[in-house]
Amino acid sequence: MEIVCPAGTPASLRAAVKAGAHTIYCGFADETNARNFPGLNFDRDEMREGVTFAHAHGAKVLVAINTFPRAGSEPLWHRAVADAESCGADAVILADAGLLAYAAQNHPDLRRHLSVQAAAANADMINFYAAEFGIKRVVLPRVLSVPEIAAINAETEVETEVFVFGGLCVMAEGRCSLSSFATGLSPNMNGVCSPASHVEYRDKDGVLDAELGGYTIHRVGRDEPAPYPTLCKGCFSASDGSDGKTGHLFEDPVSLNAEHLMPQLQKAGVTALKIEGRQRSRSYVAQVVRNFRAAVDALDAGRPLPEGMLARLSEGQAMTTGAYKKTWR
Repeated sequence: MEIVCPAGTPASLRAAVKAGAHTIYCGFADETNARNFPGLNFDRDEMREGVTFAHAHGAKVLVAINTFPRAGSEPLWHRAVADAESCGADAVILADAGLLAYAAQNHPDLRRHLSVQAAAANADMINFYAAEFGIKRVVLPRVLSVPEIAAINAETEVETEVFVFGGLCVMAEGRCSLSSFATGLSPNMNGVCSPASHVEYRDKDGVLDAELGGYTIHRVGRDEPAPYPTLCKGCFSASDGSDGKTGHLFEDPVSLNAEHLMPQLQKAGVTALKIEGRQRSRSYVAQVVRNFRAAVDALDAGRPLPEGMLARLSEGQAMTTGAYKKTWR
């Protein structure tokens, strides 16, 4: 199976390639990219150089143009598709139906993948996108079990790509009303979930408040680590009228790790394994890629999977298989 690795910077791209990634996904430094954060992403020259470097080492590059264009601002997204092709990208990852139609009509030779932001979770929907827009691969939402993925693969010829490691989102793949409400910026239109420009830390009599858009998301003691204030992973006090409790009401700060499910995913017909983390360091990227490359190589050779070394890289040092097993069922 193909390992698809994140790169938020040119340095991370090079680190991922050297660590053994088959494919890198990255984005331009603007609103066309769902990880539109200061200090991340690629200008056009960096993208061209990154693609050249990856190709020289036998790796591919996918450009994520996976936000939804605002009415009247479509030229920004159209230009991103054209620039991805001129930079030599192996495919673009798109979510918006209008942008897919534009790319299919104006850049027919540029391979098109369907972003997880499109939330295509059944074969009928995937086959529609293939018939109408010529998509070759779909990134499946993180709400499907392994048997459900196998059933989809039995009913479509479109390649499937699934997340196997990294952060989880409690929303429908980035369609976050919580972050939009707190900051006025939409994750799947402006590309910013919990933007740094809206983050503040306030020391109040020895207690540190981490705030997002004026809302207190975490409150910790002076010597305790202060987590980044992502609203869905905030720690809140709630009361049912009797006993008030403080905890993670929406989502616990844990990372997806489907490492040990790789044999089942391979049997289910999955083409590619996706690692989340374009906001992570190049050291993190390299370590995760090395681990998954070793696992994929062992699987292909019929050897036992190596023991995981990813626990310390996970969010909150805690991991889950997410919806893959759907234990609530």
